[in-house]
Amino acid sequence: MKLGRKISGGRYKKIRKKKKYEAKSQPRVVRLEKEAKKSLRTLGGDIKTVLLSADTANVLDKKTGKSKKVKIKNVLETPGNKFLARQNILIKGAIIETELGKAKITNRPSQEPSIQAVLVQ
Repeated sequence: MKLGRKISGGRYKKIRKKKKYEAKSQPRVVRLEKEAKKSLRTLGGDIKTVLLSADTANVLDKKTGKSKKVKIKNVLETPGNKFLARQNILIKGAIIETELGKAKITNRPSQEPSIQAVLVQ
């Protein structure tokens, strides 16, 4: 049986169009550049701040338990898509090169106003 068709072969019709609040927003990619942020209005009227680009990260050293704000030098690899590392796009799980060494991004930069990372030994 084909997708979107009844058992008799007839097509299902859309009941209505999507409302504005149901529509998808444009995907945000956080690049490795000078820091830029954007404020968005959410459904309840709240304000959400998101990153558009960043060049620093809050890196946690698990041995000492202290975190430090350091510059990001390069994106080494991204587990989801190897092409994102070539374009220096920052996503959750990406391995970045910092002043302290290699670190793994632990948050979702496209939905938060900063980058959190943990040192990788």
